[in-house]
Amino acid sequence: MFEKERITIVVTVLFLLFLVLSGSKIRAQQLSIEDMFRLAEANSRTLKMSAVTVQQAEENVKVARNPLLPSVNISASCGYLGDGWLADRDFSNGTNAPMPHFTNNFAIEASQIICAGGAMIQELQKSKLQLQMAALQQDKNRQDIRFLLVANYLEIFQLQNQKEVYLKNIEQCEKLIADMEHKQVEGVVLKNDITRYQLQLKTLQLGLLQVENSITILNHELVIVLGLPSDYQVIVDKHLLDNIIDTDSEDKWQSLSKDKSPDLQLATLNVSLSKRNENLARSAMIPSLVVFIGDKLDGPITIEVPPINKNFNYWYFGIGLKYDISSLYKSNKNLKMAKLETARSMENQYLVSDNLNIVVQSAYTRFIEAYTIEETQRKNLELAQQNYDVINHRYLNDLALITDMLDASNAKLNAELLLVNAKINIVFNYYKLKKIVGVL
Repeated sequence: MFEKERITIVVTVLFLLFLVLSGSKIRAQQLSIEDMFRLAEANSRTLKMSAVTVQQAEENVKVARNPLLPSVNISASCGYLGDGWLADRDFSNGTNAPMPHFTNNFAIEASQIICAGGAMIQELQKSKLQLQMAALQQDKNRQDIRFLLVANYLEIFQLQNQKEVYLKNIEQCEKLIADMEHKQVEGVVLKNDITRYQLQLKTLQLGLLQVENSITILNHELVIVLGLPSDYQVIVDKHLLDNIIDTDSEDKWQSLSKDKSPDLQLATLNVSLSKRNENLARSAMIPSLVVFIGDKLDGPITIEVPPINKNFNYWYFGIGLKYDISSLYKSNKNLKMAKLETARSMENQYLVSDNLNIVVQSAYTRFIEAYTIEETQRKNLELAQQNYDVINHRYLNDLALITDMLDASNAKLNAELLLVNAKINIVFNYYKLKKIVGVL
């Protein structure tokens, strides 16, 4: 009986352990940068809102086509008509005037605007421009989201490296304190020396806590944007640093930015939109021409005395001309405002273009600089490794103190950290450059 219970307990423990391990696999997974982009495309609320905005702009284009279609109006009515009262002009000799009591009315009329100063076409073109702007804004939001993801992703990578360095330094510091406490018993080390390293240990532990909290915060921000569970742990793909990134030339990046930058394209579309508004202001100063055709059926005929209790049907067609006289002194002000808005949009386009050139040049310079930093850190690691080998050899031969050994080890760890951070810096500046240019 006891054996059966023990077996049951063991099986239960193994099953729970399996669940824990299975859960950890589900809740923690390595994601590449491209994986994040795909998840963000499907789950980002910002991008979903941008997609709805594009759909609204598409519907606005359809609505703007409505004035180009014929208008058809149909009306029908029936009612009760009371008797009339007939009198002289001085209201004397009044008498009752019988009326047919049942009334009916039916009318149908179709009209088509032939010319309205180009206002309808301009409104349609304006809505198409707004659709293009909505699509560009959606692309800009997509690239903003992607760059945010990349920045957080690489910062988590960097913080995880710092965490490893903290853990190794804490491990070494604990070993050093243990060794010094042993030597204190022998009377070789003072208590003050141990206290100094204990303070250093506390500082390292606090730094480790801050790094872990930063990782937690960034991870939470990532999973929210990606639409993953809040307890999901993103594991960084460390092989991304192995990929060789082509630097290209600054001229190529500058040329690419002129074609792909959403900011510059939006500024260009704003100029076109302002010109459309100019044309709309001009159209208000032009008469509108309409053709129409209709048919009406009325009964009874009440314009006769006595009224005729019959239905009267007639049809008609014609051309109508309409002109707003007030446009002569109103529209010129609107046109002037529209022209000023066009001038402002053009100046803004030039400004965006100049700023884009400056930002691309700056980002490219930092991108190339990142390679120089990486090369320098690689050389520093070689020197730190050589120093560590020398101190380690001397320590093994009792020619160096343990503190010297720890200093050399920390220097090597820091050099390794700085080299990895330098590689991460290359990747970050590369994606930053792509985001600025508009090809992220």
